[in-house]
Amino acid sequence: MPLRHLTPRDRHLFQRYGHGPTVAVPDPFVHHAVARWAASAPHSVAAEHLGATITYGELDRYAEALAARLVREGVRPGDHVGLFVRRSIPMVVGLLGILKAGAAYVPQDVALAPESQLAHVVRTAGTRVVLTLAEHAHRVPLPDGHRVIALDEPLPYVPGPRRATGGEPRAPRPRVRPDDGCYVLFTSGTTGRPNGVKVTHRNVANILLTQPGGLGIRPGDRVAQLLNVAFDMAAWEILGCLAHGATLVIRGRDIAAAARTATVLIATPTVLSGVDPAACPRVHTVAVAGEPCPRPLADRWARRAAFFNCCGPTETTIVNTMGRHDPADPLLTIGRPTPNNTVYVLDADRRPLPVGEVGEMWAGGDCVSAGYLGDDRLNAERYAPDPFLGGDRRMFRTRDLGRWTADGTLEHLGRTDDQVKVRGFRVELDSVSSVLESVEGCGRAVTLRRDARNLVSFVCPADVDPDVARRAVADALPYYCVPSDVLPLAFLPVTDRGKIDKQALLRLAEERTALQEAAR
Repeated sequence: MPLRHLTPRDRHLFQRYGHGPTVAVPDPFVHHAVARWAASAPHSVAAEHLGATITYGELDRYAEALAARLVREGVRPGDHVGLFVRRSIPMVVGLLGILKAGAAYVPQDVALAPESQLAHVVRTAGTRVVLTLAEHAHRVPLPDGHRVIALDEPLPYVPGPRRATGGEPRAPRPRVRPDDGCYVLFTSGTTGRPNGVKVTHRNVANILLTQPGGLGIRPGDRVAQLLNVAFDMAAWEILGCLAHGATLVIRGRDIAAAARTATVLIATPTVLSGVDPAACPRVHTVAVAGEPCPRPLADRWARRAAFFNCCGPTETTIVNTMGRHDPADPLLTIGRPTPNNTVYVLDADRRPLPVGEVGEMWAGGDCVSAGYLGDDRLNAERYAPDPFLGGDRRMFRTRDLGRWTADGTLEHLGRTDDQVKVRGFRVELDSVSSVLESVEGCGRAVTLRRDARNLVSFVCPADVDPDVARRAVADALPYYCVPSDVLPLAFLPVTDRGKIDKQALLRLAEERTALQEAAR
């Protein structure tokens, strides 16, 4: 019995806190929900981008025509089709067309991803067909037997000055199963080459077609599409919007311009920190994930909108915990498990810990993805049989540290790989950053290990007093947690996925040190 070491009370709380509600999912396929909106509200605007629009009826017709083309090219359920695009209406048509053909889409931002990465994605995911935009077709690597289709020429794949007179009749298509792939996302690969994660239709429908993952989105809402299509939160923006009949507001270069007209924002804290809540009077719902959220940012938005702080790696399907934050709450937590999902706080031997003790979070239930493509070693390391749900269920090792609060929410305490040794002591880098973010005027802070004896912190904006910031850490934490340097910056560098670029920060610290030494 995996719980026998716990007291009766903690056994009860393990079940009560760790299991999300059991909820019926209305359809295992998100794109079916989009098709229903096309049938019931064909003239409603599905997406807009830089003045161009596409209705649900048009989107469905173009995607059907594209799906028929893909089937003629030999695409079948279980296949992977590349979606190497930029933010655009053709991106949405391509995504939906792939799903209608029964395949999984494999997204990459074709203008940002280096060609070596695109080649790695094509090779690893086996994308015999890649959809792209005409101007970027030359950048798509084409092994023998592979084919590139430009989404923006010719019609009828996207709306333009000429209109398609109708779609091709729908050809019979092989049956798609809920456990077939919906998309394959490649993780950022900060520890090596990017890893392809296969996420199923069942996984995606479970988070997007239930609440709170559906974010209460409904017709009339405007959901901003701010994020890189290769980032799993972009699937939340795009499919979460279209599955509920709302309008997707695809941004151009100006993130704030798209946010100003939106009613729903889904973003990383880094992206959201560049948006002024006062300039977004229509926004009623905000969700953040992907990295720890600073408490001041959460409080600022929660005073104006329903604010959800969420957590979950790509491997657990966008997010698997969500919590609505109230500025009066004593803690900013990541909430509770989402429907049909579980979270376990386990020790190093994978035994459940009592409420209040810090351990590693493992995720179970319908959020657990199908695994990494072509990497049995990594699958064995990160996925394991779930002894708590039993049967053939699996759980995923998130490498996030957490603990249950007394009221049954999860407190996120950083990542196992963010626990570093400094002067022989274990330090949680996020704990240092949290203290810095409590300093008046500090909107964001990041702490990194510079070497075996020193930490370096970066604070934003540039007028934060570094001496005051260091003293705040010295007053709150042991001496070995105090950064040797606090560097104020006007802005923090960002990766193409909207997260803090830690490698760029370390390079900046090295450059500052070299300049100081040269000046001596």
